[in-house]
Amino acid sequence: MEIESKVILLAIYKDEENKSFNDILLDLCDTGMFDLKEAKARLKTLKKEQYIVEGRLSMKGLEKAKEVESEFKV
Repeated sequence: MEIESKVILLAIYKDEENKSFNDILLDLCDTGMFDLKEAKARLKTLKKEQYIVEGRLSMKGLEKAKEVESEFKV
């Protein structure tokens, strides 16, 4: 998984209760990491790969987000 997708997954994990996916993507785009079009494409891929199901992180998505969180702590 590419770092940009990992960042999106982690951001959703950290802010899932407080913000919409679109708000999270807009915040990430403000960092300059990518533009909104690319962010939306990556979100679509995460949904296709079933990291996100029915507007929430799936078990697979939660596990990967926790893995990414510990990876970034190092």
